[in-house]
Amino acid sequence: MTHRDRSLAVLVAVLWGLNFLAVRVGLDHFPPFFLAALRYLVLAVPVVLFVPRPGVPLRWLLGYGLGFGVAQFGLLFLAIEQGMPSGLASVVVQASAPFTVLLGALLLREQVTGRQLTGIGLAVLGMAVIAVDRARTAPLLPLVLTVLAALGWAVGNLASRQAKPQYPLRFALWMAVIPPLPLLALSAVMEGPATGWRALGSAFGPDGWPGLVALVYIAVLGSVVGSGIWTALLKRYPAGVVAPFSMLVPVVGMAGAWLALDERPTGWAVAGGVAVVAGVLLGTGWLPRFLRERTGGAAPRPPRVPEAGGGLPPGAQPAGSTGTSQETQRS
Repeated sequence: MTHRDRSLAVLVAVLWGLNFLAVRVGLDHFPPFFLAALRYLVLAVPVVLFVPRPGVPLRWLLGYGLGFGVAQFGLLFLAIEQGMPSGLASVVVQASAPFTVLLGALLLREQVTGRQLTGIGLAVLGMAVIAVDRARTAPLLPLVLTVLAALGWAVGNLASRQAKPQYPLRFALWMAVIPPLPLLALSAVMEGPATGWRALGSAFGPDGWPGLVALVYIAVLGSVVGSGIWTALLKRYPAGVVAPFSMLVPVVGMAGAWLALDERPTGWAVAGGVAVVAGVLLGTGWLPRFLRERTGGAAPRPPRVPEAGGGLPPGAQPAGSTGTSQETQRS
């Protein structure tokens, strides 16, 4: 990978990591389900008008949109609104990787290797450490919602892999057409039919500009720009070369939340987060390959990394992601 492309991969990780901060700012102005709906509505209109259809079976497009879009982002935004620190959320949502492996084994009869099981175990241990640490000082509901958001991302990963889109970015963009109506319906039922629309009207007032800036960041920089660069990199390099850069997303997310929002994770939370990320890297095969190369061993063929929405990782979005990390965003 050239220095320029490494810089672009790092830039995407920064854009997606800061996406979690933008979500936190946006939630100060919009209710969570409505904000998630707006995020996709901003994309859906130009997509329908200007982007050709991806040419995949409708059921896989629906599955990707409902899993990656509705379940992941609806629950993630709700979790952060309910008190989940945005930096910690950027780490926990990485659980989408082991969930993808497990669902692939259960639903698609994919083989799970011992290395993958070890990585899953390490990631689960990290999430358990985070859960125990949070249970001492805060309700567990936001953490549970974040884990369920990661599970929704994994469901979207499987739908994306079954779709096998010829044009991954086109497929990821058309996914944005699916979530607005379900999310608006959830917003009407759980937040009130007029609550979100009143918040949108207030956003155009003198004190509402931070919410609009956050929305533009989430929809444009976090989704279109980040996903476009990431997809271009995946066309030039194997997924096993590009995907590990998405592990910088939780690093940026936690560091940014610390500096901008004064979110100070405990030592146990940091340790649990490191275990989650290490488990993801181990399960994808990148960590063993890295260690062999640094100790003089032969460099094996890059591992196959399951795709999520055309290889878009976490927090990103369409944050998303390789099926091992990652869009939406992947927030």
